[in-house]
Amino acid sequence: MADDVLNRGLRVREFIATRRGDEERGPMVVMNDRDARSRLLTEGELAWVYGPRRGELATVRIDPAIPLGDVILRDIVGAAPSEIVRVVKPDLDTRGRRSTALA
Repeated sequence: MADDVLNRGLRVREFIATRRGDEERGPMVVMNDRDARSRLLTEGELAWVYGPRRGELATVRIDPAIPLGDVILRDIVGAAPSEIVRVVKPDLDTRGRRSTALA
């Protein structure tokens, strides 16, 4: 239950699609500083953005002008405007099960 409150879905307010040759390109999520703080995210960090169709890593940009509960996405394939996405800090501390086939 606590995870649902801290990681509630965020509405895609705007979607930016870049083209080859654009100065700034690549997956990015722009969010309110309070939404980022509740997810323990900081400016420039990578986060998972899970949309209705897939998940993708994106760079976090914090903008206090973005309304609470909204995000702007750039070059994220798995989401579209007005859909709900989840933004999650990657868990780099927990190691998954390793295959012993190569050992």
